[in-house]
Amino acid sequence: MSDAAVLTLQRGSTPLLVSLPHVGTALPGDQRWRYVGRAFDLEDTDWHLEALYGFVRDLGASLLVPRYSRYLIDLNRPSGNAPMYPGANNTELCPTRFFSGDALYREGAAPDAAEIERRTAHYWQPYHDALAGELGRLRQAHGHALLFDAHSIRSVLPWLFTGKLPDLNLGSAGGASCAPGLRDALATVLAAQGAYTHVVDGRFKGGYITRHYGRPADRVHAVQLEMCWSCYMDEAPPFVVDAARAARLQPRLRQLLDTLLQWRPHD
Repeated sequence: MSDAAVLTLQRGSTPLLVSLPHVGTALPGDQRWRYVGRAFDLEDTDWHLEALYGFVRDLGASLLVPRYSRYLIDLNRPSGNAPMYPGANNTELCPTRFFSGDALYREGAAPDAAEIERRTAHYWQPYHDALAGELGRLRQAHGHALLFDAHSIRSVLPWLFTGKLPDLNLGSAGGASCAPGLRDALATVLAAQGAYTHVVDGRFKGGYITRHYGRPADRVHAVQLEMCWSCYMDEAPPFVVDAARAARLQPRLRQLLDTLLQWRPHD
């Protein structure tokens, strides 16, 4: 299977790469028999982010978008399947549960080790090869690279977290995935606005992509933004964008990305 069949990479002219690892909605025909019927509604997708972040092209940022659903394989988990948040409920490299905790696969139909290995090779590896390659290109071209890993989620999910999630959740792996000055600059943007609740390095500190690729000592700086669906869309099926809410949100997202692009590392 070619990389073009599993992802789209649009190369930009600035040091910034925006990654959208959970926007895919395809499920291969030869795997559909495994899933319970509810899975085909793809309820745990990071809905509409490609459109919401459509302005990144105008900023000259690169954009990486997968084709396939996280129900096939989660591109923001390590290939070794180590849990991202020890002590809390987690979904796996090849998730077996919805975010509600209910079973994703029919009884006895979950992928075995051989199938997980196949999915990793065919779907996970090309995304990470593209991600690493683009970050390398950007660092070579600009002297540093910036990675913004964008996500969204239902605001209330008791199986995953307690209570209602803050609207905007900035993660930097506890400060390890980017320079302190960059984390502070982004945190200042969030603190200066009053429309959305926010937290820095709270429940969602950044998944595998942020933690693995964010290497400030090597001049690659990564952050994750997890935001609530309620900021821009209806949280009940059919998961429709609310145009007015999206229009209010986009300037805040653009301000975060502008801040990334305006920041310069110290030598």
